[in-house]
Amino acid sequence: MNVRSAGVRRCVVAGLMMGAVAGCSQSRQALRPQELSSGWMLTDAATVKDGGAAISRPGYLAADWKKAVVPGTVLTSLVADGVYPEPLYGENNRPDKIPESLSRATYWYRTEFTAPAAATSNDRHVWLNFEGINYIAEVWVNGHDVGPVRGAFARGRFDISAFVKAGEKAAVAVEIFPPPHPGNPQEQTVQNGTGPNGGILAEDGPTFIASIGWDWIPAIRDRNVGIWRNVSVETTGPVTIADPLVTTRLPLPRIDSADLTVSATLSNATDMPETGVLAGTIESRHFERKLTLAPHESQLVTFAPSDTAALHVDHPRLWWPNTYGEPNLYPLHLQFTADGKLSDAKDIHFGIRQITYEVPGTDNLTIVCNGVPIICKGGDWGMDEAMKRIPRERLEAQIRMHQQANYTMIRNWVGQSTEEDFYDLCDRYGILIWDELFQPNPSDGPNPLDVNLYLANVREKVLRFRSHPSIALWCGRNEGNPPPNLDPGIAAIFSQLDPTRRYQRNSNDGKGVRSGGPYSWRPPQQYYAFNAAEAFKTEIGSVSIPTLQAIHHMMPEKDWWPLNNDDWAEHDLLRGAQAGNTYPQTIAARYGPQNSLEDFVREAQLANYEAYRAMYEGRFAKLFAPVTGVITWMSNPAQPSMVWQLYSHDLEPNASLFATRKACEPLHVMLNQANDHVEIVNTRPGAAAGLHVRARIFNLNGSPAADTTRNADAVPLSATDTGALAFPDSLSTVHFIKLELFDAQNHLISDNFYWRTSRIIQPPTQPATTGPGRGGRGRQQLQPQEDFTDLQKLPPTTVRATLHYSQNSLTATLTNTGQSIALLTHAQLSDEDREFLGT
Repeated sequence: MNVRSAGVRRCVVAGLMMGAVAGCSQSRQALRPQELSSGWMLTDAATVKDGGAAISRPGYLAADWKKAVVPGTVLTSLVADGVYPEPLYGENNRPDKIPESLSRATYWYRTEFTAPAAATSNDRHVWLNFEGINYIAEVWVNGHDVGPVRGAFARGRFDISAFVKAGEKAAVAVEIFPPPHPGNPQEQTVQNGTGPNGGILAEDGPTFIASIGWDWIPAIRDRNVGIWRNVSVETTGPVTIADPLVTTRLPLPRIDSADLTVSATLSNATDMPETGVLAGTIESRHFERKLTLAPHESQLVTFAPSDTAALHVDHPRLWWPNTYGEPNLYPLHLQFTADGKLSDAKDIHFGIRQITYEVPGTDNLTIVCNGVPIICKGGDWGMDEAMKRIPRERLEAQIRMHQQANYTMIRNWVGQSTEEDFYDLCDRYGILIWDELFQPNPSDGPNPLDVNLYLANVREKVLRFRSHPSIALWCGRNEGNPPPNLDPGIAAIFSQLDPTRRYQRNSNDGKGVRSGGPYSWRPPQQYYAFNAAEAFKTEIGSVSIPTLQAIHHMMPEKDWWPLNNDDWAEHDLLRGAQAGNTYPQTIAARYGPQNSLEDFVREAQLANYEAYRAMYEGRFAKLFAPVTGVITWMSNPAQPSMVWQLYSHDLEPNASLFATRKACEPLHVMLNQANDHVEIVNTRPGAAAGLHVRARIFNLNGSPAADTTRNADAVPLSATDTGALAFPDSLSTVHFIKLELFDAQNHLISDNFYWRTSRIIQPPTQPATTGPGRGGRGRQQLQPQEDFTDLQKLPPTTVRATLHYSQNSLTATLTNTGQSIALLTHAQLSDEDREFLGT
């Protein structure tokens, strides 16, 4: 149900209850924000002599200005206007094509709009809203300086009633200043390697610090400066509502009822006292209170179960993380009426859930939702998109793939993906958020210089997003503690504004939380060996090569083959923590020689699948004993990349996503690749009884070698060992294992497929890693690994695809019609297929 339309319908009901005037829906319509997303122009401030008083006048001649994309960054606009090529294709982002001077310039934006008609009433107020500007902005309207916006994650809200006339043209101009310390990034090349992560941009605190360049993103030449989030104009009456919040409490261990607490801040924008009624509606539940606000007073208003019977809910629909239940949401509508007129209204969604952070018998951080321990299986997001091109449709596709991967968590690394759509979609798909503030590893950049600016942006972030049930905890810093001049202020903000959530100061320390990789590809067995102190692993990753088609789309053909060129380095396959410079040789030794890009990508998909499945299975073998979280570095690529991703920048999954989806099943059968035992991983709170596992072994030519069945009951929240798998003496060197898990009714619950070999090789020594955040650990000798070169001898077979299309779903059934194993079959839906199907 649409939030706004639902709010309009409920408004009539609530209005009758409190004696409000008829025509409420028309009043609500008048309160709708008017998006200002068109007509924007942009120029370098050095090219104009006029100031804000002139530029913000209607009719100002913006000669030679460029069309601006709002929301968007300066570079987004200049690329759209054809000034610069697409930065993320090939080597277009090199400074000889897109200059570093973009990050040092001041810019003017301007547009014109028609002032809302509601401004004709003396008790109406017109507000100009900015959801995000990077970095510092001064806002002008019709010749008047209305105020600043400071920091990328702060809102700007300005009462412009005195400067606009109803129905007449108005102009807004925004002067945007870049971060004062843009830094001098090192280019990623074969010779340079990844170079250092981050840099002096961290001194500027609440900004897109990743845009100076990391080992997963090149330097973005404008440092993401611009009006990067939405702009709107809205009208209200004299009293406004801000920052509504619903907190929920369950009588754990019972979950058959809930107590809600609703709060919001009311502000009187006038010179006179204002009396009215604040009313709330949650589905059929209504509550209200009469209030008086002094001139220009702001008042926090709270409805608690102790004074509001409607806020006790029996048999609530709970919000659950993905794979544990439905992420149910409730709508809250708040409105304030004065003298029979609707002054302001707000609509949000919230979830009824309670999160705690420990279980008996261990000090390790354990996310417990509604009394159920949750295994935090997920991915790190460095940034949603390198140039902040994040329409909701793109973001939803990304979040949906995390749901399909059976993930329960996304880590918002250094808060680089802080926008409303991100939180809203995580709410709707049941993805918990490890939500971080804006500081990197202390080795990756100095501490912020402006303490007040930093804390103001922290406060804004908490106020804006704390209502979202998906936020599991707040984290003060990546791989370090906040500095002493910030830490007390940060802790005080969380204590005051969001005391129900945990404040984890450091993503690499405290309650069994550890970062530190490794980040390069390694054989599956090595993922089973780890320090028991790493119960909640916030970073562990691998090279993750995209599909052949994705590589074709990210660079010109001249750079496809061979791989050792600067285009591949620009897209992260190079010397560094990922060991990209030796990766091709490592997998060639494992799977066989590579004579073309096609050979390399085919082998890379095998490597992707092996590593990403083992990354989770290796730790799930010790589920809750002690493992409570596994977060891969990374799940989402900010740019077209060769490493650390489940899907490519063009949103095509590679084998890593399917391996992760398999490993993260809530009830899962697996082969422990460290000891060849068959195990059942049960992440659910209830036992699964009467199960049986069928294990089949096949020779390289596809002939069956063994077929056994074993019975088992899966212990809740644990990995159940069903015993070792026996291998016949007469197996081919390379062979295959098919595991199937059935319930008591013989329904297939889970299956898994492995390739195994009896021939062992010694891999090359890995180079020293670079980049202080994930480097400085010296050379690392990998353990012996398997020789799978016999896979090159796998006999060919034929796979038949049968498609069934109905309404919005397409089902593909693949059948191996031959006698050989069809290993890692890849099915794709092309644009031509979609056109044929009429989708």
